[in-house]
Amino acid sequence: MDRSEPRDDMEHPSLRSGQSTRRAVLELLKTRGVQSAGELASSLGLTEMAVRRHLYALESDGFIHQTSVKRGAGRPKHMYELTEESEALFPKNYHGLTLEILDELSADTETAPLVDKLFQSRKRKLIERYSPRMAGKSLDGRVKELAAIQHAGGYMVEVEELQAGSYQLHEYNCPIAQVAKPYQQACACELQLFAELLQAKVERTECLAKGGAKCTYAIQASVGDDLQP
Repeated sequence: MDRSEPRDDMEHPSLRSGQSTRRAVLELLKTRGVQSAGELASSLGLTEMAVRRHLYALESDGFIHQTSVKRGAGRPKHMYELTEESEALFPKNYHGLTLEILDELSADTETAPLVDKLFQSRKRKLIERYSPRMAGKSLDGRVKELAAIQHAGGYMVEVEELQAGSYQLHEYNCPIAQVAKPYQQACACELQLFAELLQAKVERTECLAKGGAKCTYAIQASVGDDLQP
C-alpha cells in the first residue's frame, strides 16, 4: 500500500460533476492568493459575470469570502480569498503521516510499547470528553448519544433496538480505517470506549478493518440498568 498517496477531498456537493469551474476558482485562489473577479475571469477565459455566479455559490458555502484590498490610487477593490473551511477541500495525507510515525515506533523494540500507550491515551481522552454527555441518561439515552457522537465523527451510524436493553449499533464508515487495518489497537480501544461510555456489555460482531461490510456492536444492558428512555 502506498501510504503517501493523497486523496481527493474536493467532494462537497457544490464541487461534484459539472462544477469544474468552481474547482478551478478554488485552485487559483489557493495558488495565487487574493484575486478579483476580473482576474479570475481572465485566468479562466470566462466573463466576469459567469465567474461571479460561481463566486457567489462558493461564498454561500463558506469556502471563500470578500475582502477589500487597496492597490495604488483610488478606492479599495473587492477581492476574494479562501476561508479556513476551504482547507478541508484540498488533499490531505494525515493518515499517511500517522502510519509512518506508528511504523517507526513499532520497528524499534524500545519504542514499540508506545504504540499501545498512544491508543490507550486517546481512549482515555475520549472517555473524559464524552462521559459528561452520558451522565443521567438511561441505557437507551446513552446508546442514542453515542450514535450521535460517532455519526458526527463521520462513522455513518445506525442503531437497532432488538428488545428492551438490547441494541445493535452499525458503523458503515470508518474515518480511521487506513490506520485501524494495520493497527488493530484502534479497534480494541473503540470497543473498550463504547463499553465504558455505555456502562453495558458490548461485543463487536463485525469489523470493517477485518474485511467486514461494516462495524457492528451488540449492546446488552448490565444487570440492574435503567432501561427507560
